[in-house]
Amino acid sequence: MAVAIVAVIMMFVLIIVSVFSFITSKIYQRSYFSYQIFASLLLVYIMVLIGFGFIYFWLSLHDVLLIEFSKPPEKGLNRIEAFAHSFYFSGVTLMTVGYGDITPIGWGRIIALIEALIGYILPAAFIFKIGQQKAYVQGNKKVTNAQDE
Repeated sequence: MAVAIVAVIMMFVLIIVSVFSFITSKIYQRSYFSYQIFASLLLVYIMVLIGFGFIYFWLSLHDVLLIEFSKPPEKGLNRIEAFAHSFYFSGVTLMTVGYGDITPIGWGRIIALIEALIGYILPAAFIFKIGQQKAYVQGNKKVTNAQDE
């Protein structure tokens, strides 16, 4: 248990040091990375995850279930467990293809496909936005240089 706690603490320290070194480096200052774009990406991911989590939870209340490890759940599955499974499944589906430990049934499959598609499209959309920002900045530099001459 102590080894796991030390490993988690070291992981967080490494993440914090990495983010700090990225922010303070000269490469970052010349890049087109934007806190606004990063924060909006994070916010969109959180909103999509929560939205689909509530959809899965609502479906689980109406007998459209998420099956765990290819076996139907017991009838005594309480709402807290259903809520936790719904949000876990939503996060795994949005961020990855899924682990296969929880499988949707019925309409849940179609909704999971839509969520996975959104999870694939979001990073591409934000990379496109960064490219647009880069083109805008370079266009402004050309106009400024032309006016200076």
